[in-house]
Amino acid sequence: MTAAINTDKEYQNRLKHFISLKSKYQATKYNDSSPSSLLYLILRKVDLGIELTTLEFDWLREQELFKTVEIVCLQQQYKLEELRNLENEFSLLKSQYQVPKLSGAFKNISIILYPILWKFHSGNPLTDSEIEWLKNNGLGGTVALIHKVELERHFFALKAKYRATKYQGLSINSPLYKILNKLESKQRISTPELEWLIKQELFETAEIFRQQESEKEAQFAELKDKYQAIKHSDSLLSSPLYPILQNIDAKNNLSESEINWLEQQGLSETIAIAQELEQTREFAALKAKYKATEYQDSTPKSHLYKILKRLELSNQLGEQDINFLKKRKLIEIIEIANEKYASTLKFKIDFGELLNESEIDWLQNNRREDIIILAQQKHFAILKRKYGLIDPSLPLEPFYAIMVKLEKKERLDPKLVLQLIEEELLSRGGKIALAYYRLEAEFYEEEFHRTGHQWHIPTASSYWRKADEPEQALKLTNLDLSQIKQRNLKSAILVTRGAAFRDMHNLADAEICANKSMEYHPNSHQPYTLMGAICYDRGDYPKGDYWFEQAIQRGAEIEDIDAERKRVIRSTKDENKRHEAAEYLLKKDSQRYSWAKSYLKKSSDNSK
Repeated sequence: MTAAINTDKEYQNRLKHFISLKSKYQATKYNDSSPSSLLYLILRKVDLGIELTTLEFDWLREQELFKTVEIVCLQQQYKLEELRNLENEFSLLKSQYQVPKLSGAFKNISIILYPILWKFHSGNPLTDSEIEWLKNNGLGGTVALIHKVELERHFFALKAKYRATKYQGLSINSPLYKILNKLESKQRISTPELEWLIKQELFETAEIFRQQESEKEAQFAELKDKYQAIKHSDSLLSSPLYPILQNIDAKNNLSESEINWLEQQGLSETIAIAQELEQTREFAALKAKYKATEYQDSTPKSHLYKILKRLELSNQLGEQDINFLKKRKLIEIIEIANEKYASTLKFKIDFGELLNESEIDWLQNNRREDIIILAQQKHFAILKRKYGLIDPSLPLEPFYAIMVKLEKKERLDPKLVLQLIEEELLSRGGKIALAYYRLEAEFYEEEFHRTGHQWHIPTASSYWRKADEPEQALKLTNLDLSQIKQRNLKSAILVTRGAAFRDMHNLADAEICANKSMEYHPNSHQPYTLMGAICYDRGDYPKGDYWFEQAIQRGAEIEDIDAERKRVIRSTKDENKRHEAAEYLLKKDSQRYSWAKSYLKKSSDNSK
């Protein structure tokens, strides 16, 4: 008895799960709700992220579950597309950097190898640990090539900088590379090296060296006078005094060895000047700027000095620094720093840039939701204007995320598409719908040319129509149907082709397509729906009702047929025909077609 109860309970749970999946993947038109149905197995696979086979897709189409197929394809194609892109990029990088074919246990290194190669290919140098990793994984040839490329990049930059581009070679073994490295580091080049430059007719490079030497000599004399080191008689550029004075003039702290050397030379005045500069000048200016003049400690060892230095380089204070300032009641510094950082973020927003997660976290922690809202609203407003969404009550999400993706010409993931469907934004049309449909049309047309899978033809054609580009749909469906074996596929292609003719007001060719489609698949409701719409376009409403009834008998939803009637009237440009159609439907069923009253009113208003 207990086993029977458990079995019945399990059946009920499966039945509820099946009904839920049918609703989620828009397969409610499928009448069989038994958990033993093939549809239940297919939908469970989809929900678990398992790819469907071609046979399973074909079965869904045979059941005319086209909306289900569309949702599943969106989910699966997005994953496949991203995976193929990554594989292609990685394959090109491996070839370029001479990575041998990986097999066995070495296949697992790809997850680390890809970002390393990408980083270097983007012009960024690799770290010692990254180079070591390449060596440890048997990629010595790749390391050698990377090292060679790095040196060649450096050599090329030096040649441009020091006017030696007429020298054609890029070999790092060239004497020129060694000479240019010396010029770059302000080292003296030897007499033979200078003669070599002249022999190679690199006169501009040689002149740069002479100018460097002359400038150094003049600078040395000036620095000795400025920092009271004239008593030191050595005026050669090789003197240790020259780099020491350069450090002082550059406001760098002197090392202990430099101070000791100055003491040995009896240059106490120079030491005093350097210490005075280090202890007072910069720190005093920073304290005045950040309103901390009452703080007594003026030595560079002060933690406040370090804080203010960091604040100059970065607008954001660390938690440790904030605690230090609070204990010493230096609240104004915190306020200035926070306002400075907030202004930086506002400036970034004004330039149309997006805030990153750490910046948003800081704004939230500092109760600056106003800036977060400003950033979102400003960008959202720009995108709404672009996509013609002028409704002031339109919520930020999910439409902001959707429009950002469309801006980048990225296909929408299935979740966002479902949200568009739920909000009826795809059925209403508009720029956001056109942009989405155009992306989908391009994708499925490319997939057809890439894979040869013919069911992509009606899918892409349907998207071209929704994108308001029926000409592209006609171009795609201009096929020799005798080369296609599946009769239901022929029917589907003809339906979408006929609909495209109808979009272009070519009702004669649209009717031909509808009739041929019926011949190939008489049990499909779609060609009958198309024929009904054609008759409504012509103003033959009773005949259109006949074809719509035929479509309903073959599985079309009554709501879908009524929606088609409504679309026909809405898209009719002739006011008289619109009025005539509205009157016909209201006489037919005034309650069912009550929406048609609004079209009578519009016609009446226009006639005044």
